Amino acid sequence: MQRRHFSLASVSLALALAGGSALAQTKWDLAAAYPATNFHSENLAQLAADVDKATGGKLKITVHANATLFKLPEIKRAVQGGQAQAGEVLMGALQNEWQIYGADGLPFLADSYDESVKLWKAQKPLIEKKLAEQGMLLLYAVAWPPQGIYTKKPINSAADLKGIKWRAYSPATARIADLVGAQPVTVQAAELQQALATGVVESTMTSGATGVDSKLFEHLKYYYDTQAWLPKNMVIVNRKAFDALDKPTQDALLKAAADAEVRGLAASKRIDAETKEKLKANGMQVLPPSPTLKADMQKVGQTMLTEWLEKAGPEGKSVVDAFRR
Repeated sequence: MQRRHFSLASVSLALALAGGSALAQTKWDLAAAYPATNFHSENLAQLAADVDKATGGKLKITVHANATLFKLPEIKRAVQGGQAQAGEVLMGALQNEWQIYGADGLPFLADSYDESVKLWKAQKPLIEKKLAEQGMLLLYAVAWPPQGIYTKKPINSAADLKGIKWRAYSPATARIADLVGAQPVTVQAAELQQALATGVVESTMTSGATGVDSKLFEHLKYYYDTQAWLPKNMVIVNRKAFDALDKPTQDALLKAAADAEVRGLAASKRIDAETKEKLKANGMQVLPPSPTLKADMQKVGQTMLTEWLEKAGPEGKSVVDAFRR
């Protein structure tokens, strides 16, 4: 009889210990929209590995790349609602919700890495406040390489883009199409290659990185390196999920995020150079914009900045003033 009690006690203890270890481990899903081989996704994978190591496996983050968990337009809402604990979103895609998200998508406002960092410092306090109001927390943000124009045929001015089927991925890229007389077609990164193959789009304005990811050289022949703007991806977490972590785990996550921001910026700069070489190696002509094309696009940028300031009001003015200071 005594032995039986002992064995039951052992089983109870084993179950309690197993339950304890299961409770001690927290699993998070991080929704992302770009291919696993994209530098942003690789950075997220490194973040997850760093957190795993720093917390001794207490917090396990699974990165769902290439829009396999949620499509890009759905990610922020999913994090806000707690369907995913974390997500990576292209800030400019959220501009219609709140204009400040779109500041880094304004052509020629911030057109270099140094300027992009400066603009982020001006945007960040407002974005952190907005996310906090919506029950979220900002982890970090990383800029894409500068944006250029991909076309099938050579172009010398904005007039050459008239009537062309132009892939838009944000309110700003759709507005550029309007201003140059192109036809905007909204296509997310995960569907871009198919859209080109089926003729749904025949031109786009994006980075060298997306050009390589989506093998744009299979369908388009020219890349004009306008370096018009550097849009940013931001990584956000659900505040309740973050608050449920113990303090050492929170600290480990924030430290890993700070490291990811530094690492991501360095990767973006490296990828900018590498992907242009890859485009050339695959037969694409990588060219500087003609003076006319550059002047035309700068005029578009000025129009868009004026419009944006009208919509963004005092908040927008404060961001631009802080950036230009």
